[in-house]
Amino acid sequence: MFKEFKEFAMRPTLIEIAVGLVMAVALGALVNSLVEHVVMPIVGIIFGEPSFDSALILTINDSQIRFGSFLTAIVSFLSVAAAVFFFIIKPYKAYLARKEAPAEEPEAEPEDLVLLREIRDALRIR
Repeated sequence: MFKEFKEFAMRPTLIEIAVGLVMAVALGALVNSLVEHVVMPIVGIIFGEPSFDSALILTINDSQIRFGSFLTAIVSFLSVAAAVFFFIIKPYKAYLARKEAPAEEPEAEPEDLVLLREIRDALRIR
């Protein structure tokens, strides 16, 4: 039973998934920092404050509907999506395109040159 568990736990694909998960968590922290420390302050410069949390609140019968918080979440999501697209997806696609580009085939020799070589080789045999 322990041997089967060891085989399962040490599968290369499982290890690759674990490494990918760790890298995704680290990348998530990096992108969140980009949004929080770079993008949202730019939003603050444009709109006067870096968050809409306290700006757009509708109060009805002591119940608060926080449209500003939702708007802040939308801006954060779009910022994260744009960062992932432009800093990860686009460069990765460019890398794959370069990697998968077919190697240039050498130019084919002119047919008359090939015929002359065949004639030369035939004359050498005689």
